[in-house]
Amino acid sequence: MSALRKDSLIEGDFPLTLEDFRDIAAMLYADARIHLTDSKASLVYSRLIKRLRALNLESFADYCALLREEEAERSEMLSALTTNVTRFFRERHHFEHFSSSVLPGLLARARRGARVRLWSAGCSSGEEPYSIALTVLEQDPRAADLDIKVLATDIDPRMIARGRDGVYPEAALAEDVSTGALQRFFFKEGSARRAAGELRKMVAFRRLNLNGDWPMRGPFDIIFCRNVAIYFDDATQEALWAKFAAMLAPGGWLYIGHSERVDGPASAYLDSAGVTAYRRNAKPQGGAQ
Repeated sequence: MSALRKDSLIEGDFPLTLEDFRDIAAMLYADARIHLTDSKASLVYSRLIKRLRALNLESFADYCALLREEEAERSEMLSALTTNVTRFFRERHHFEHFSSSVLPGLLARARRGARVRLWSAGCSSGEEPYSIALTVLEQDPRAADLDIKVLATDIDPRMIARGRDGVYPEAALAEDVSTGALQRFFFKEGSARRAAGELRKMVAFRRLNLNGDWPMRGPFDIIFCRNVAIYFDDATQEALWAKFAAMLAPGGWLYIGHSERVDGPASAYLDSAGVTAYRRNAKPQGGAQ
């Protein structure tokens, strides 16, 4: 074990220097545009200390050297440092608005044969996209047979795997999901339940870096991206809002987190229309790129 260093930012089992921390922060920003200020040093230390022990490393300097060489470990670091706080129907007012003000029109279009696309961007372990699909199925139990799909994306491959598995503790599900939906759309597995049937059919999970290239073409009728942009700096947020604006169909909706606000060039294309809800206006999309 390395001795404590005079330049340590945090003096624990593995001293973390300011240089080490800023190296880690720079790599995280380069990979995911997640912005870490110096005040996050304790969080970085507590989340990465397990990786140093697992890898039998002696210092954060050694870990930084490994990160520069091993892409797989960069992915492990990303998983460790991203925050995944979620639950079914979190920030329920968005689902109420979606259900009452938006979904009836989308279902009417789908019944006429139109394509409807919904996107959960930053889906974490899957509770949000399954909540979107449950909202649709509650209004039309036959929705899975229509051309309605929910895209669920996240940068963390571990979260994507958990979402695809669709297994959640029954006690947690019972707090937010109706008894009827629980029995119809989730198979019981011990003390847990697994998403199944029409619910699973409607949701597709894909790994995606929101600040990288987007392979899908859109347009989307609804985008949920909540409590994700708060981890980005202002310039990255503005660029993300503009990309969403360009990906939304005219009249489409963007739902964001309670502490987030659309700003920058996208403000010309996304009109505030409710509590952290924005609607895409009819201006040509080219200017929002």
